Amino acid sequence: MSLLLQYGIIVLVLILSLLLILIIPRQKRRLAMVAFLFKQYITCIFGHAVVELQLLAYPVRELADVSRTSFTYEYMAYPMTCAVFNAYYPSHRSGWIQFGYYVLFTTVLTIVEVLLVQYTDLIRYVRWNWFWSWATIFLTFLMTRSFCVIYFGTMTRVEKAKQKNAARMTRS
Repeated sequence: MSLLLQYGIIVLVLILSLLLILIIPRQKRRLAMVAFLFKQYITCIFGHAVVELQLLAYPVRELADVSRTSFTYEYMAYPMTCAVFNAYYPSHRSGWIQFGYYVLFTTVLTIVEVLLVQYTDLIRYVRWNWFWSWATIFLTFLMTRSFCVIYFGTMTRVEKAKQKNAARMTRS
């Protein structure tokens, strides 16, 4: 596959990632932003570790002089997908539906990655395989969702405490 076409794929993924912002409901944007930033943090650590341990490589990448990871995937596409994941998470559905939601997102991302490995030079598995990708994607989605639940649960408790204090102060 030509180098120009591969850079075209990178630009297309970047544009599609930016367009995902448009499908996040207004009332879920704070949640999506927290998920996006936390996923970037996790991905920065995991992405650099995997590349530095030479488990996988990104032969064709942007900012090649700065980093050996793929900027578009690690800092835009993957975190933005996680933001959408959290914005539409079926929290009021059964545990099986929630588990299926994790499996669906993880499997789709893994299939796209495997296709990129097979047909482009954007990703190359060195000592890595699709299962490790699936497991790390699942784990990072789980970590991000857990962080969001804890973060917003804590924020809700703080807001309720503030409202209670304000109500107490107005009565006095």
